[in-house]
Amino acid sequence: MSSLLEIDYAVSSEAGDKQENADAADARVPEDNSILSKGVAAAIADGMSSSEGGKEASNICVSGFLNDYFSTPDSWTVKSSVTKVLGALNRWLYSQGQMRYDSARGMVTTFSALIIKSTTAHIFHVGDSRIYHYRNHQLEQVTRDHRVWVSKDRDFLSRAMGIDPNVDIDYKSLAVEPDDIFLFVTDGISGHVTDNRLKQLIIAHHDNLQACTKAMMEEALHKGSVDNVTCQLLKVISLPTQDEDDILQKITELPFPPFLGPGMTIDNYEILRELHVSKRSEVFLALDKENDSRVILKTPSVNYRDEPAYLDGFLHEEWVGKRINNAHVLKVLDTPRRTFLYNISEYIEGQSLRQWIDDHPQTHMNKARAFLHQIAEGLRAFHRLEMLHLDLKPENIIIDEWDILKIIDFGSTHVAGASEITSTFRQHSPQGTINYSAPECLDGYCSNRSDIFSLGVIAYELITGKLPYGDNDKPVPAEKLRYISARTHNSDIQPWVDGALRKALHPNPQKRYDSMSEFLYDLSHANEKFEIRDFQPLLERNPIGFWRSTSIFFFLLSLYLIYLLVNQ
Repeated sequence: MSSLLEIDYAVSSEAGDKQENADAADARVPEDNSILSKGVAAAIADGMSSSEGGKEASNICVSGFLNDYFSTPDSWTVKSSVTKVLGALNRWLYSQGQMRYDSARGMVTTFSALIIKSTTAHIFHVGDSRIYHYRNHQLEQVTRDHRVWVSKDRDFLSRAMGIDPNVDIDYKSLAVEPDDIFLFVTDGISGHVTDNRLKQLIIAHHDNLQACTKAMMEEALHKGSVDNVTCQLLKVISLPTQDEDDILQKITELPFPPFLGPGMTIDNYEILRELHVSKRSEVFLALDKENDSRVILKTPSVNYRDEPAYLDGFLHEEWVGKRINNAHVLKVLDTPRRTFLYNISEYIEGQSLRQWIDDHPQTHMNKARAFLHQIAEGLRAFHRLEMLHLDLKPENIIIDEWDILKIIDFGSTHVAGASEITSTFRQHSPQGTINYSAPECLDGYCSNRSDIFSLGVIAYELITGKLPYGDNDKPVPAEKLRYISARTHNSDIQPWVDGALRKALHPNPQKRYDSMSEFLYDLSHANEKFEIRDFQPLLERNPIGFWRSTSIFFFLLSLYLIYLLVNQ
């Protein structure tokens, strides 16, 4: 039986002996699918007492964080999403503090947050509010106080939101289990109630979180706290655990479509003709009768009806496509009345880049640059959403009748945010294509530089008609790859262009370009870092000839040594 992420939480806050309460705390549990893609979130903040806008700062931090985090793209990781949100909040607090209070400490607050996504807790912290983790009668502080003591009786915050334009946020992650409890407190409580006493109160009230928060506040006030006292508890009730039967049932809620052929209609789409068929899928040109427009209809193969990993990958491709809106990426369309398992995308009348290369074995450099800029623009749309295409090749790029290029096929796309969601079955995403995939992907360590490698292969093939490491029928380890100079195949290529290609295609990703813009710039402007050589070593000009000559040399050397031994 599958279960979802479920939590219980409670919060209590009082001003104590102060006139106003500058503390803030709250949690957010989504009621839609965001609980799977984004998780649940909780935060606490304590406006600095010497800050004129401390109360406003703490409230804005908590509410702004809980609203903005759930507005970030589902494809982003938790860390990336929170870092961007907190960076923006911090800059706003700092600027408002300067404008409204003419002080760098005008709007300053501590801030501590917890995101539980799938089975992992992500903790973000700055200041001296605290988060504790309780499990099996043990209570552990998982944040550290950013407070500096200058004397026995005097201390100050060394880090907080709103002090500087940039803020350094502590981050850590840990695995969570059912019945785990996370405790959030401001220093009005932590400064007067010991950790051991907090643990005793959790043990005594673990079945009633609201009563527990009240007890902790009363304890702090009884112990002489004159500060605001705020306490929040979050308890993990259940975690998302699924077996293959659960997953298969979920992703096959829609039945497989019937056999399709020209003239048949499925939902509101009339099949015009079959475009492509493989053991994995069937692709048809169809007419959307509602809009009177031609579209692409793709169905999964019935051969994989009982394989949840494949079906999940089929839906994954649609999920990716619907989140990218770029002129150089195939547009996946909505299917509000879909009653069968298929996806719909825009129809592009044109040819693949593979067909173009076959027809133009050595594309003119200016044309190649224009094509590469369009491909790079499409790739940037993936990278901005923390996605990697990972199967970029001429077959997966379409050129329309106006020479507009579009990237297609998202079956191998890696989504950083999705990788944080635990699944009990291993997803077998289609691997990239040999000769176009970066060597590090063989070991599963892909990055944006892996897509740059693939772009480099396409650039090389466009202007030479050949492949930079030869046409291999199986993966080649990085240490065995030997770059073949592009000038070997096309003597018109400038040495600095060859240098740019060499760098983009380096087997070591750390020695590769880290941005596509830099690579494209070097393809159009002579880079002095690339040595201009009129002479090319034989290994680059003619690798086969080099190794043939080497073999002959060692053969003759062996005969000479044998002759010397015989005639001693």
